[in-house]
Amino acid sequence: MTNSLEYNSERTQLRIPEYGRNIQRMVEHAITIEDKQKRNNTAKAIIDVMGNMQPHLRDVTDFQHKLWDQLFIISDFKLDVDSPFPKPTAELLAERPEPLAYPQNFPKYRFYGNNIKRMIDEAIKMEDGDLKEALTLTIANHMKKCYLNWNKDHVDDQVIVKHLAELSEGKLSLKEIESNLSDASDLVKHKQRYKSSKKSHRSHHRNNRKRK
Repeated sequence: MTNSLEYNSERTQLRIPEYGRNIQRMVEHAITIEDKQKRNNTAKAIIDVMGNMQPHLRDVTDFQHKLWDQLFIISDFKLDVDSPFPKPTAELLAERPEPLAYPQNFPKYRFYGNNIKRMIDEAIKMEDGDLKEALTLTIANHMKKCYLNWNKDHVDDQVIVKHLAELSEGKLSLKEIESNLSDASDLVKHKQRYKSSKKSHRSHHRNNRKRK
């Protein structure tokens, strides 16, 4: 009985551990089958067993492709069978993916965020007119709100006008409408209302707990 014990260190390494030792043994047995037709039938039977582990996906075409790819990977690409999909190669599996191109944005005024610059770029593309002026004013008000979130003190509208001109490289200007920028109290009113509502909710919750 002791002589029949098998240790993991003596076994072949599992190439896809999710399928377990028995699936790998089936694949290793299929490799040894000399008759091509019998080997194909055995491979299809193994695919069915692998698919049964996720029955809700086994009939999906893309999932079938994935199963066949995994079958060849488990066999260490030694299994010679007719696959309904292109056979993967060891070189393709070992190939390193291309590095992702992460956006590298370094805005001059970080407290405005990257979306402000995108909005400004879109406004620059627009034709001159009321719609462009309205969008420019909206952007300026949003900039003012972002500035107040970063700096709790009062912000001069001329600072926003200056920053807008810098970020747009002089292509956007508030001209005569800078005096129409929203008051700081109006821009932060919603935020303060949210905080007070949240505070009252917590107080109400604590009072209910005390009653209990």
